[in-house]
Amino acid sequence: MNQTQNSSFPHAIVLTGGIATGKSTVAQMFADDGFEIIDADRVAHEVLESQKEAIAQAFGRELIQEGRVDRKALGALIFADRQKRRELEAILHPLIREEIYTQAQKLERKGEPYIVDIPLFFETQGYPIDKVIVVYAPREIQLKRLMQRDGYNMQEALTRIEAQMPIDEKRAKATYVIDNSATMEALSRAYAKTKEQILKGSA
Repeated sequence: MNQTQNSSFPHAIVLTGGIATGKSTVAQMFADDGFEIIDADRVAHEVLESQKEAIAQAFGRELIQEGRVDRKALGALIFADRQKRRELEAILHPLIREEIYTQAQKLERKGEPYIVDIPLFFETQGYPIDKVIVVYAPREIQLKRLMQRDGYNMQEALTRIEAQMPIDEKRAKATYVIDNSATMEALSRAYAKTKEQILKGSA
């Protein structure tokens, strides 16, 4: 990835990957080692609930159950319809981005590297952060893990994988790649190597 000097958040490092590549496991490794983490998924869940009225108006009141957004039903709807996915993103992404920026500005004052966990970093674009870690596993491993983990059939799993940028494209754009296509021990070694590079300030 081309490094530029115009990042608004020079100490931020994005952590991303593809569905079922193991990004959450790597995020926990960074947290266990004392890195501050901004969790875009957590921010997104909070924003989603704050926008439940807009979601009800856009996609139907049946998506609000017991006063909360039925995330599973909403997910099934938007994964099956690209236009609806874009409509949801238009509602949520500006608010998610604003909250992430607020948290990042606070962490910048510490002058230490921190992790911004953004599953769809490349798909959403526009974040002024230069350094990106991609947690990588080949597509066939993504598919196998997703079916085992979430109980999806092959078509359901493929639909979710294909809703994201191909993992090999993300890998090509990365500053750092953590390969998670083998064992947990191999993942731990790949993580440790990347952490060392981050702490040394090298890419």
